This record gives sequence, C-alpha cells and structure tokens, in this order.
Amino acid sequence: MTLREQIITIADTYAEASGIGRKRMSTIVFNRGAKLDDIVDGGDLATGTFERALQWFSDNWPDGVAWPDVGPLPRPECTKEAA
Repeated sequence: MTLREQIITIADTYAEASGIGRKRMSTIVFNRGAKLDDIVDGGDLATGTFERALQWFSDNWPDGVAWPDVGPLPRPECTKEAA
C-alpha cells in the first residue's frame, strides 16, 4: 500500500465513522476540500503535510473505531490529551 493509499484509507475510515464526506474531511485536515480527491486521482502532497495530517488523525481519532491496517505505517502517538 502506498503512502497515498494509506492516508486515503485513514481519512475515509475517519470520515465514515464520523458521518462526514471526503470533501468535508479534506477541508478539516488540509483546509482544501478537493485535496483528498486530488490524491486519489494521483496527486501528491509534501512530506510535512502528510505527517501533519497523520498526526491530526491520530490526535482526533474517534473512540471505539479501530485504526485501519495500512501496512507498516504505525499510528503516531497522540500529542494531546483526549477531550
């Protein structure tokens, strides 16, 4: 699984668990509603952007939802206390 596929899988899992669409998820994480669709269509993102997005998902992951199995990429440790 490529890093692009991993971030899409993580984002789609979060969006589904939260009852929001991919465009809304993209706006929340990337401040750009089309970014996730761009990645699906072969677009790229910078390493720092990828790392910040991954950290955002880890810090905000819904309770009771399993982190998706995206291969060797481990879930980052949370950097903030759960609300």
